[in-house]
Amino acid sequence: MTTPSALVRPGGVPFTRRLAARLVLLPAIVLSLLSPRRIRVVLGVIRRGAAPATAAQAKKARDAVCTVSLLCAGPKGCLPRSLAAALLCRLTGSWPTWCTGASVVPPFNAHAWIEAEGRPIGEDVPDDYFARLLAVGPPDTNRPPRP
Repeated sequence: MTTPSALVRPGGVPFTRRLAARLVLLPAIVLSLLSPRRIRVVLGVIRRGAAPATAAQAKKARDAVCTVSLLCAGPKGCLPRSLAAALLCRLTGSWPTWCTGASVVPPFNAHAWIEAEGRPIGEDVPDDYFARLLAVGPPDTNRPPRP
């Protein structure tokens, strides 16, 4: 016997936000085809000059991406979803922490997500459920300038 399931697609996302989400979707899918090292390098360049995203900004970006894409709303769309949400935040001048990792409890489950204010955004799991293996956070604004 199988258990029926349905994808949850948020509603109430403004037209301009949906349009912007569609705009970042293709670059996010292309990025998801790269190696983790290359993704980290590309995101490291893109995040320059951005302010840290708030939880509300990150949630709005994630919701917009899930609204416009069935791939991103699905259970196997975590990598393009997280990349698209990070890119959408960047369009508004902010940057969440983009993370990849694995669940800390069996069974092994690789996952990609975004965090803001130290918490996973849109994930229905406890904050310590995933162990980070790779993260690209907002640029450090307190770092002294390079000579």
